[in-house]
Amino acid sequence: MKRVTGIGGIFFKAEDPGKIKEWYAKHLGFNVDEYGSSFLWKELDAPDSSTPARTVWSPFPKDTTYFDPSDRPYMFNYRVENLLELVKILKEEGVTVVGKIEIYPYGKFAWIMDPEGNKIELWEPVDSGLEDQSGNQA
Repeated sequence: MKRVTGIGGIFFKAEDPGKIKEWYAKHLGFNVDEYGSSFLWKELDAPDSSTPARTVWSPFPKDTTYFDPSDRPYMFNYRVENLLELVKILKEEGVTVVGKIEIYPYGKFAWIMDPEGNKIELWEPVDSGLEDQSGNQA
């Protein structure tokens, strides 16, 4: 069974998320919206797919509790296949699972902790449930 298939997102705390998004847009050309920016790409296993995959870049307010119980100012999101089965296996392996699995139109999410206290978000994406930066369905 595949586990992690790619990086789904990079999330970090910022003093002023709006200002940092503006800086990245101006100086690095990020196409930002209220959440951050998405980078579209094609899966090597499905290069002819009409639905692109995506990686999300998103600054969070410095006082966010979304990364709890980690005290780190960042969190990585990894794309996975078959999240339900993977979480079951990770529990059996003694990995700390945080909270409950959440399901949205754009995918399933679960959270785990690594041995150094980093919270990791696992995402089984439904890329077609997301919109691209122009507001069109991907």
